[in-house]
Amino acid sequence: MAARGKSLAERRAERAEIDDPAVVLEAALRFLEARARSEAEVRRRLTSAGYRSDLVDGAVVRLAELGILDDEAFARAWVESRDRARPRGERALRRELSLKGIDRDVQDEVLDDRRDEDADVDLEAARRLLARNARSLNRVADPRARRQRAYALLARNGFDPDVCRLASAELAAVDDPPAD
Repeated sequence: MAARGKSLAERRAERAEIDDPAVVLEAALRFLEARARSEAEVRRRLTSAGYRSDLVDGAVVRLAELGILDDEAFARAWVESRDRARPRGERALRRELSLKGIDRDVQDEVLDDRRDEDADVDLEAARRLLARNARSLNRVADPRARRQRAYALLARNGFDPDVCRLASAELAAVDDPPAD
């Protein structure tokens, strides 16, 4: 309760005085309770909270030794979650992983494995995104405008131009079957 009355600067100053690595490790574990995080996120959080960098480094190393922090496993889980819940193209996934502090090599490995499992994974994700937004897209009466909106939606979600073109063309073909 006493901590509530203190300013952020005062709490940071107190944390800078801490010498016990167990306190920093405990703070890291509390941060990880909500969801998995990357090493960079944990490091950023502890450093911004005011803990000494040597103690932060020690906590991150210890959590990695225990298998609690694993950037590759985090990246795989992030990509799987995105594919399942909020489909994104590879470009958007790369951007998100970069913001989470995942190294380029790890990104390459995870996204290459994703592509190896299914060569059309981005096209399938694009189709799922269009299916989710079908009601709003179907409100657009003009087929050309609907296709343009679908393309724009996919582009905003990080799909490459070829995938945008194919998926929006499929949407147009389904909505406007050829006349006999």
